[in-house]
Amino acid sequence: MAEYDVIVIGSGLAGLTAGLFSARHGLATLILESNIPGGHLISIEKIEDFPGFPDAVAGYELCPNIQRQAADQGAEFQRAEVKQLQANGRTWSVLTDEEPHDAKAVIVATGSVLKDLEIPGEAKLLGRGVSHCASCDGPLYNGQAVGVVGGGDSALQEALTLATYAETVVMFNRDESFSGQQSYVERALSNHKIAPHHRTVVEEILGDDVVNGTSVRNLATGEVSQVDLAGLFIYAGMKPNTGFLKNVVTLSESGHVPTDCWMKTERAGLYAAGDIRRESAAQAIAAAGDGATAAIAAYRYIRKTFS
Repeated sequence: MAEYDVIVIGSGLAGLTAGLFSARHGLATLILESNIPGGHLISIEKIEDFPGFPDAVAGYELCPNIQRQAADQGAEFQRAEVKQLQANGRTWSVLTDEEPHDAKAVIVATGSVLKDLEIPGEAKLLGRGVSHCASCDGPLYNGQAVGVVGGGDSALQEALTLATYAETVVMFNRDESFSGQQSYVERALSNHKIAPHHRTVVEEILGDDVVNGTSVRNLATGEVSQVDLAGLFIYAGMKPNTGFLKNVVTLSESGHVPTDCWMKTERAGLYAAGDIRRESAAQAIAAAGDGATAAIAAYRYIRKTFS
């Protein structure tokens, strides 16, 4: 069983930054990643609100750069899915599908997963017109009509990306107006290719082998109609990836992890950073700040507890 000072679970922006700061403090650091480093940001073509990049930066550029920084400082990376987290006296055991590891402190930064609509046709047509990545699949719909479900930052960002390819981008938003940043809202509303449908929900995704449309309901009138589409991109909210923590810490009703301002949980030596923590701002820069804060807190804890 390998032993480390700090194990970071997750390799999104919070996890990568935590690993970078942990390694910079001279701690033996392992970052466990179950997927491509960068999380959801890796598929975003233009991150416009991250400080220091006035012309925006692609997630697939920003995240690998931070990964390289962490590795250059000595952080190790391993591709493995965490199955269980166990307290072991003053240390923690992290059980994965590969091998177990021990650490003096653990920083959980597993991020969030996109919520499913849980409607007919969604699962059957995933990858056949149903998508969660505009930069990946947008070029497939050149000159066609596509739909986007959601009204927040992610939905608006992806709609703007899709508008560079598609002829029409129909946005289905259950609220009265968009909830994303004003800069995204203004650009979406001024883009002649983007057609907002507020107070509208998608009830079924239509198509036998590929998506050819959706059945939608107007929440104000109750009217049900069909919209012909070649693809549907779903960004209807996120849920924290905290299932493996249910018997470790007390989770909020929404599944988020309560922490203090230093990212400390109710358990000594256990920290949470990024979208999974309760009252997170759910922004890229906030996730990076959480990761740095958690790593500094872990360093101070280890120095005090194990010296």
